[in-house]
Amino acid sequence: MKQLKVFAIILSISFLTNCKNNEMSEKERNMSYRSIEQPIAKEVADTLLEHGNIRIDNYFWMRLSDSQKSFEEPDAQTKDVLDYLNAENTYTQKAMTHTDSLQEKLYNEITSRIKKDDESIPYDYNGYTYYSRFEKGADYALYCRKRIGTENEEIYINAPELAAGKAYFGLGSSTFSPNNEILAYAVDTISRRQYTTYFKNVKHHKLLTDKLDNTSGSFVWANDNKTLFYITKDPQTLRNNKIYKHVLGTSQSDDELVYEEKDETFNCFITKSKSNDYLFVYSSQTVSTEVRFLDANTPNADWQIIQPRERNLEYSVDHYDDHFYIRTNHNNAENFKLVKTQLNNTTKEYWIDVIPHRDEVFLQGFNLFKDYLVLSERKDGLRTLRVIRWDESDDHYIKFNDPAYATYSSINLDFDTDVFRYYYTSLTTPGTTYDYNMKIKSQDLLKQEEVIGDFDSNNYESKRFFVTARDGVNVPVSLVHKKGLDINKNTPVLLYAYGSYGSSRDPSFSISRLSLLDRGFVYAIAHVRGGQEMGYNWYKNGKLLNKKNTFTDFIDVGKHLIDENYTSSDHLYAYGGSAGGLLMGAIVNMEPQLWNGVIAAVPFVDVVSTMWDESIPLTTFEFDEWGNPKDKTYYNYILSYSPYDNVEAKDYPNLLVTTGYWDSQVQYWEPAKWVAKLRAFKTDNNLLILDCDMESGHGGASGRFKSYKKTALNYAFLLDLEGITE
Repeated sequence: MKQLKVFAIILSISFLTNCKNNEMSEKERNMSYRSIEQPIAKEVADTLLEHGNIRIDNYFWMRLSDSQKSFEEPDAQTKDVLDYLNAENTYTQKAMTHTDSLQEKLYNEITSRIKKDDESIPYDYNGYTYYSRFEKGADYALYCRKRIGTENEEIYINAPELAAGKAYFGLGSSTFSPNNEILAYAVDTISRRQYTTYFKNVKHHKLLTDKLDNTSGSFVWANDNKTLFYITKDPQTLRNNKIYKHVLGTSQSDDELVYEEKDETFNCFITKSKSNDYLFVYSSQTVSTEVRFLDANTPNADWQIIQPRERNLEYSVDHYDDHFYIRTNHNNAENFKLVKTQLNNTTKEYWIDVIPHRDEVFLQGFNLFKDYLVLSERKDGLRTLRVIRWDESDDHYIKFNDPAYATYSSINLDFDTDVFRYYYTSLTTPGTTYDYNMKIKSQDLLKQEEVIGDFDSNNYESKRFFVTARDGVNVPVSLVHKKGLDINKNTPVLLYAYGSYGSSRDPSFSISRLSLLDRGFVYAIAHVRGGQEMGYNWYKNGKLLNKKNTFTDFIDVGKHLIDENYTSSDHLYAYGGSAGGLLMGAIVNMEPQLWNGVIAAVPFVDVVSTMWDESIPLTTFEFDEWGNPKDKTYYNYILSYSPYDNVEAKDYPNLLVTTGYWDSQVQYWEPAKWVAKLRAFKTDNNLLILDCDMESGHGGASGRFKSYKKTALNYAFLLDLEGITE
């Protein structure tokens, strides 16, 4: 929620030219968009009375129910909303029309770097080798497998064919029954993350009559090859709230409800152990977890609880041999620890430490092998991979060289192996997958993301440093730019952050970002509080009544970049999306003069109203992230920073705001209302544009290339403000 032709120039001449171009383009830009009539949303005053406090919302009318959103035969309110959104889109197109050739150039430039006939790294599972591949020019992949030892390719999902004629196409989970005969796969054609699950006999290339509507898009098979457990959503709030059991050959209406999560602050999902011996149903919220398990060989048996839910007790489970292995924060293990417990004694009093809690190391995850335990850890803000032999004869970390990077466990389905597959990337290193031999400590490079053209990672330089925030806390910053760039107060810098849900934003490579770097931009990530880069406390100190730390951390990093002569406020830009869009809304209210331009993507900006209304998707199980405003303490605190509620009559920076009409996570009306209110209040002549994708939701356009149209718009917005036209 509520979660970019290489342009060769002599850099020293570039910045002198850009300064002149910036002056000229400022006048030209002002003449172009200021002469266009701006959309003015009608005002209908809604009085919102909460805790004795009155808020007047002049744009509350923009909110439509799902049943009203159809384009066909819209009612009067829907027509008003559509007219307004279309007017904003028209204004955006007109205001940016002078950048059309630049946008086209950026789009072609970015997509030209992408290998058009790419193929994923194959992996073996249950007698088959699986992979996906793109045919040249295709927006969607073909999902394929071969029986191990043969070369006969079987295309089990033809996504280009399934997506044909659809404005949006999203593929959820897909998995075969244990006997490899029946494929289950999920499809979303609206972009509301409500999937329809289909079943296919791949051998006979035939769809079965079984069909499951309103699913979460994920599911697991029992081991009998005919029973599938799946999740449905509350039709209004879209909360994953029910687990059903479906038997092939029957109707969905006959499916048995095996679990219902009635607590509206919890969400549920289902997984299968790496061993394939157990199924797990999770009920979870921000600070609490409850897991049920079932022997996958007995799908009609009763589910058992591993540990009943308790507030502030979180855990996740996998199985190996005669134990469940559990990552948990039990007994004040804020950075989490690893425990194990016998299969018949699963509650917390039986848990035995395998990896104890450590104050300086955050345990992010674990992977079980016959002879090895692999831990994903985070220390000093950087991810690490630690390999431990069960017999305690070896304990070591895989070594990495970049100052800032990201690394993750990849697909590791085999227990009895010495090989661990992992993924590695950095701000200068394209995504790379390795097979690491844990026994002899050697690795094979399987694949690195190919960048078509004359890309050379040695032409770019990354750095990592800490910025002291106003309360003395050291905030990590990752930064990248073209090597040899003359950095000074005229250098354009794009600063990014997210900072919510404990979600860390690790430094990774972007094939599109090269278009900014090659034009003299510096790109920086502020690892602000609210993420988990520095451990659980980093998250705890950026949520609830500490949320403003997220905003001040970001502002302090921006000021540091100016103080250290990386840039100036005339050339400093900010970008964030979803909850990171909330961050953007907050910083333009708090320090509008610090930024020349800000991009707020699908921004969560109407925080009080959204968190007050429990019928809105995602609201109820995020009270422990933002606070429940029906508690006056939280109401007052949220109200003090909610971007929509704190718009004032003052100058704001140039703003590009994006949204999707079908967004189920941050409803379109939040950014739409925010833009309308900004237009009514702001006292500057800077550019304010709203781009609403009428065909997509929170994740933007589907397909491999279409999303880069939006990237080109974002980049053109930034480059235009810098007077860079090529």
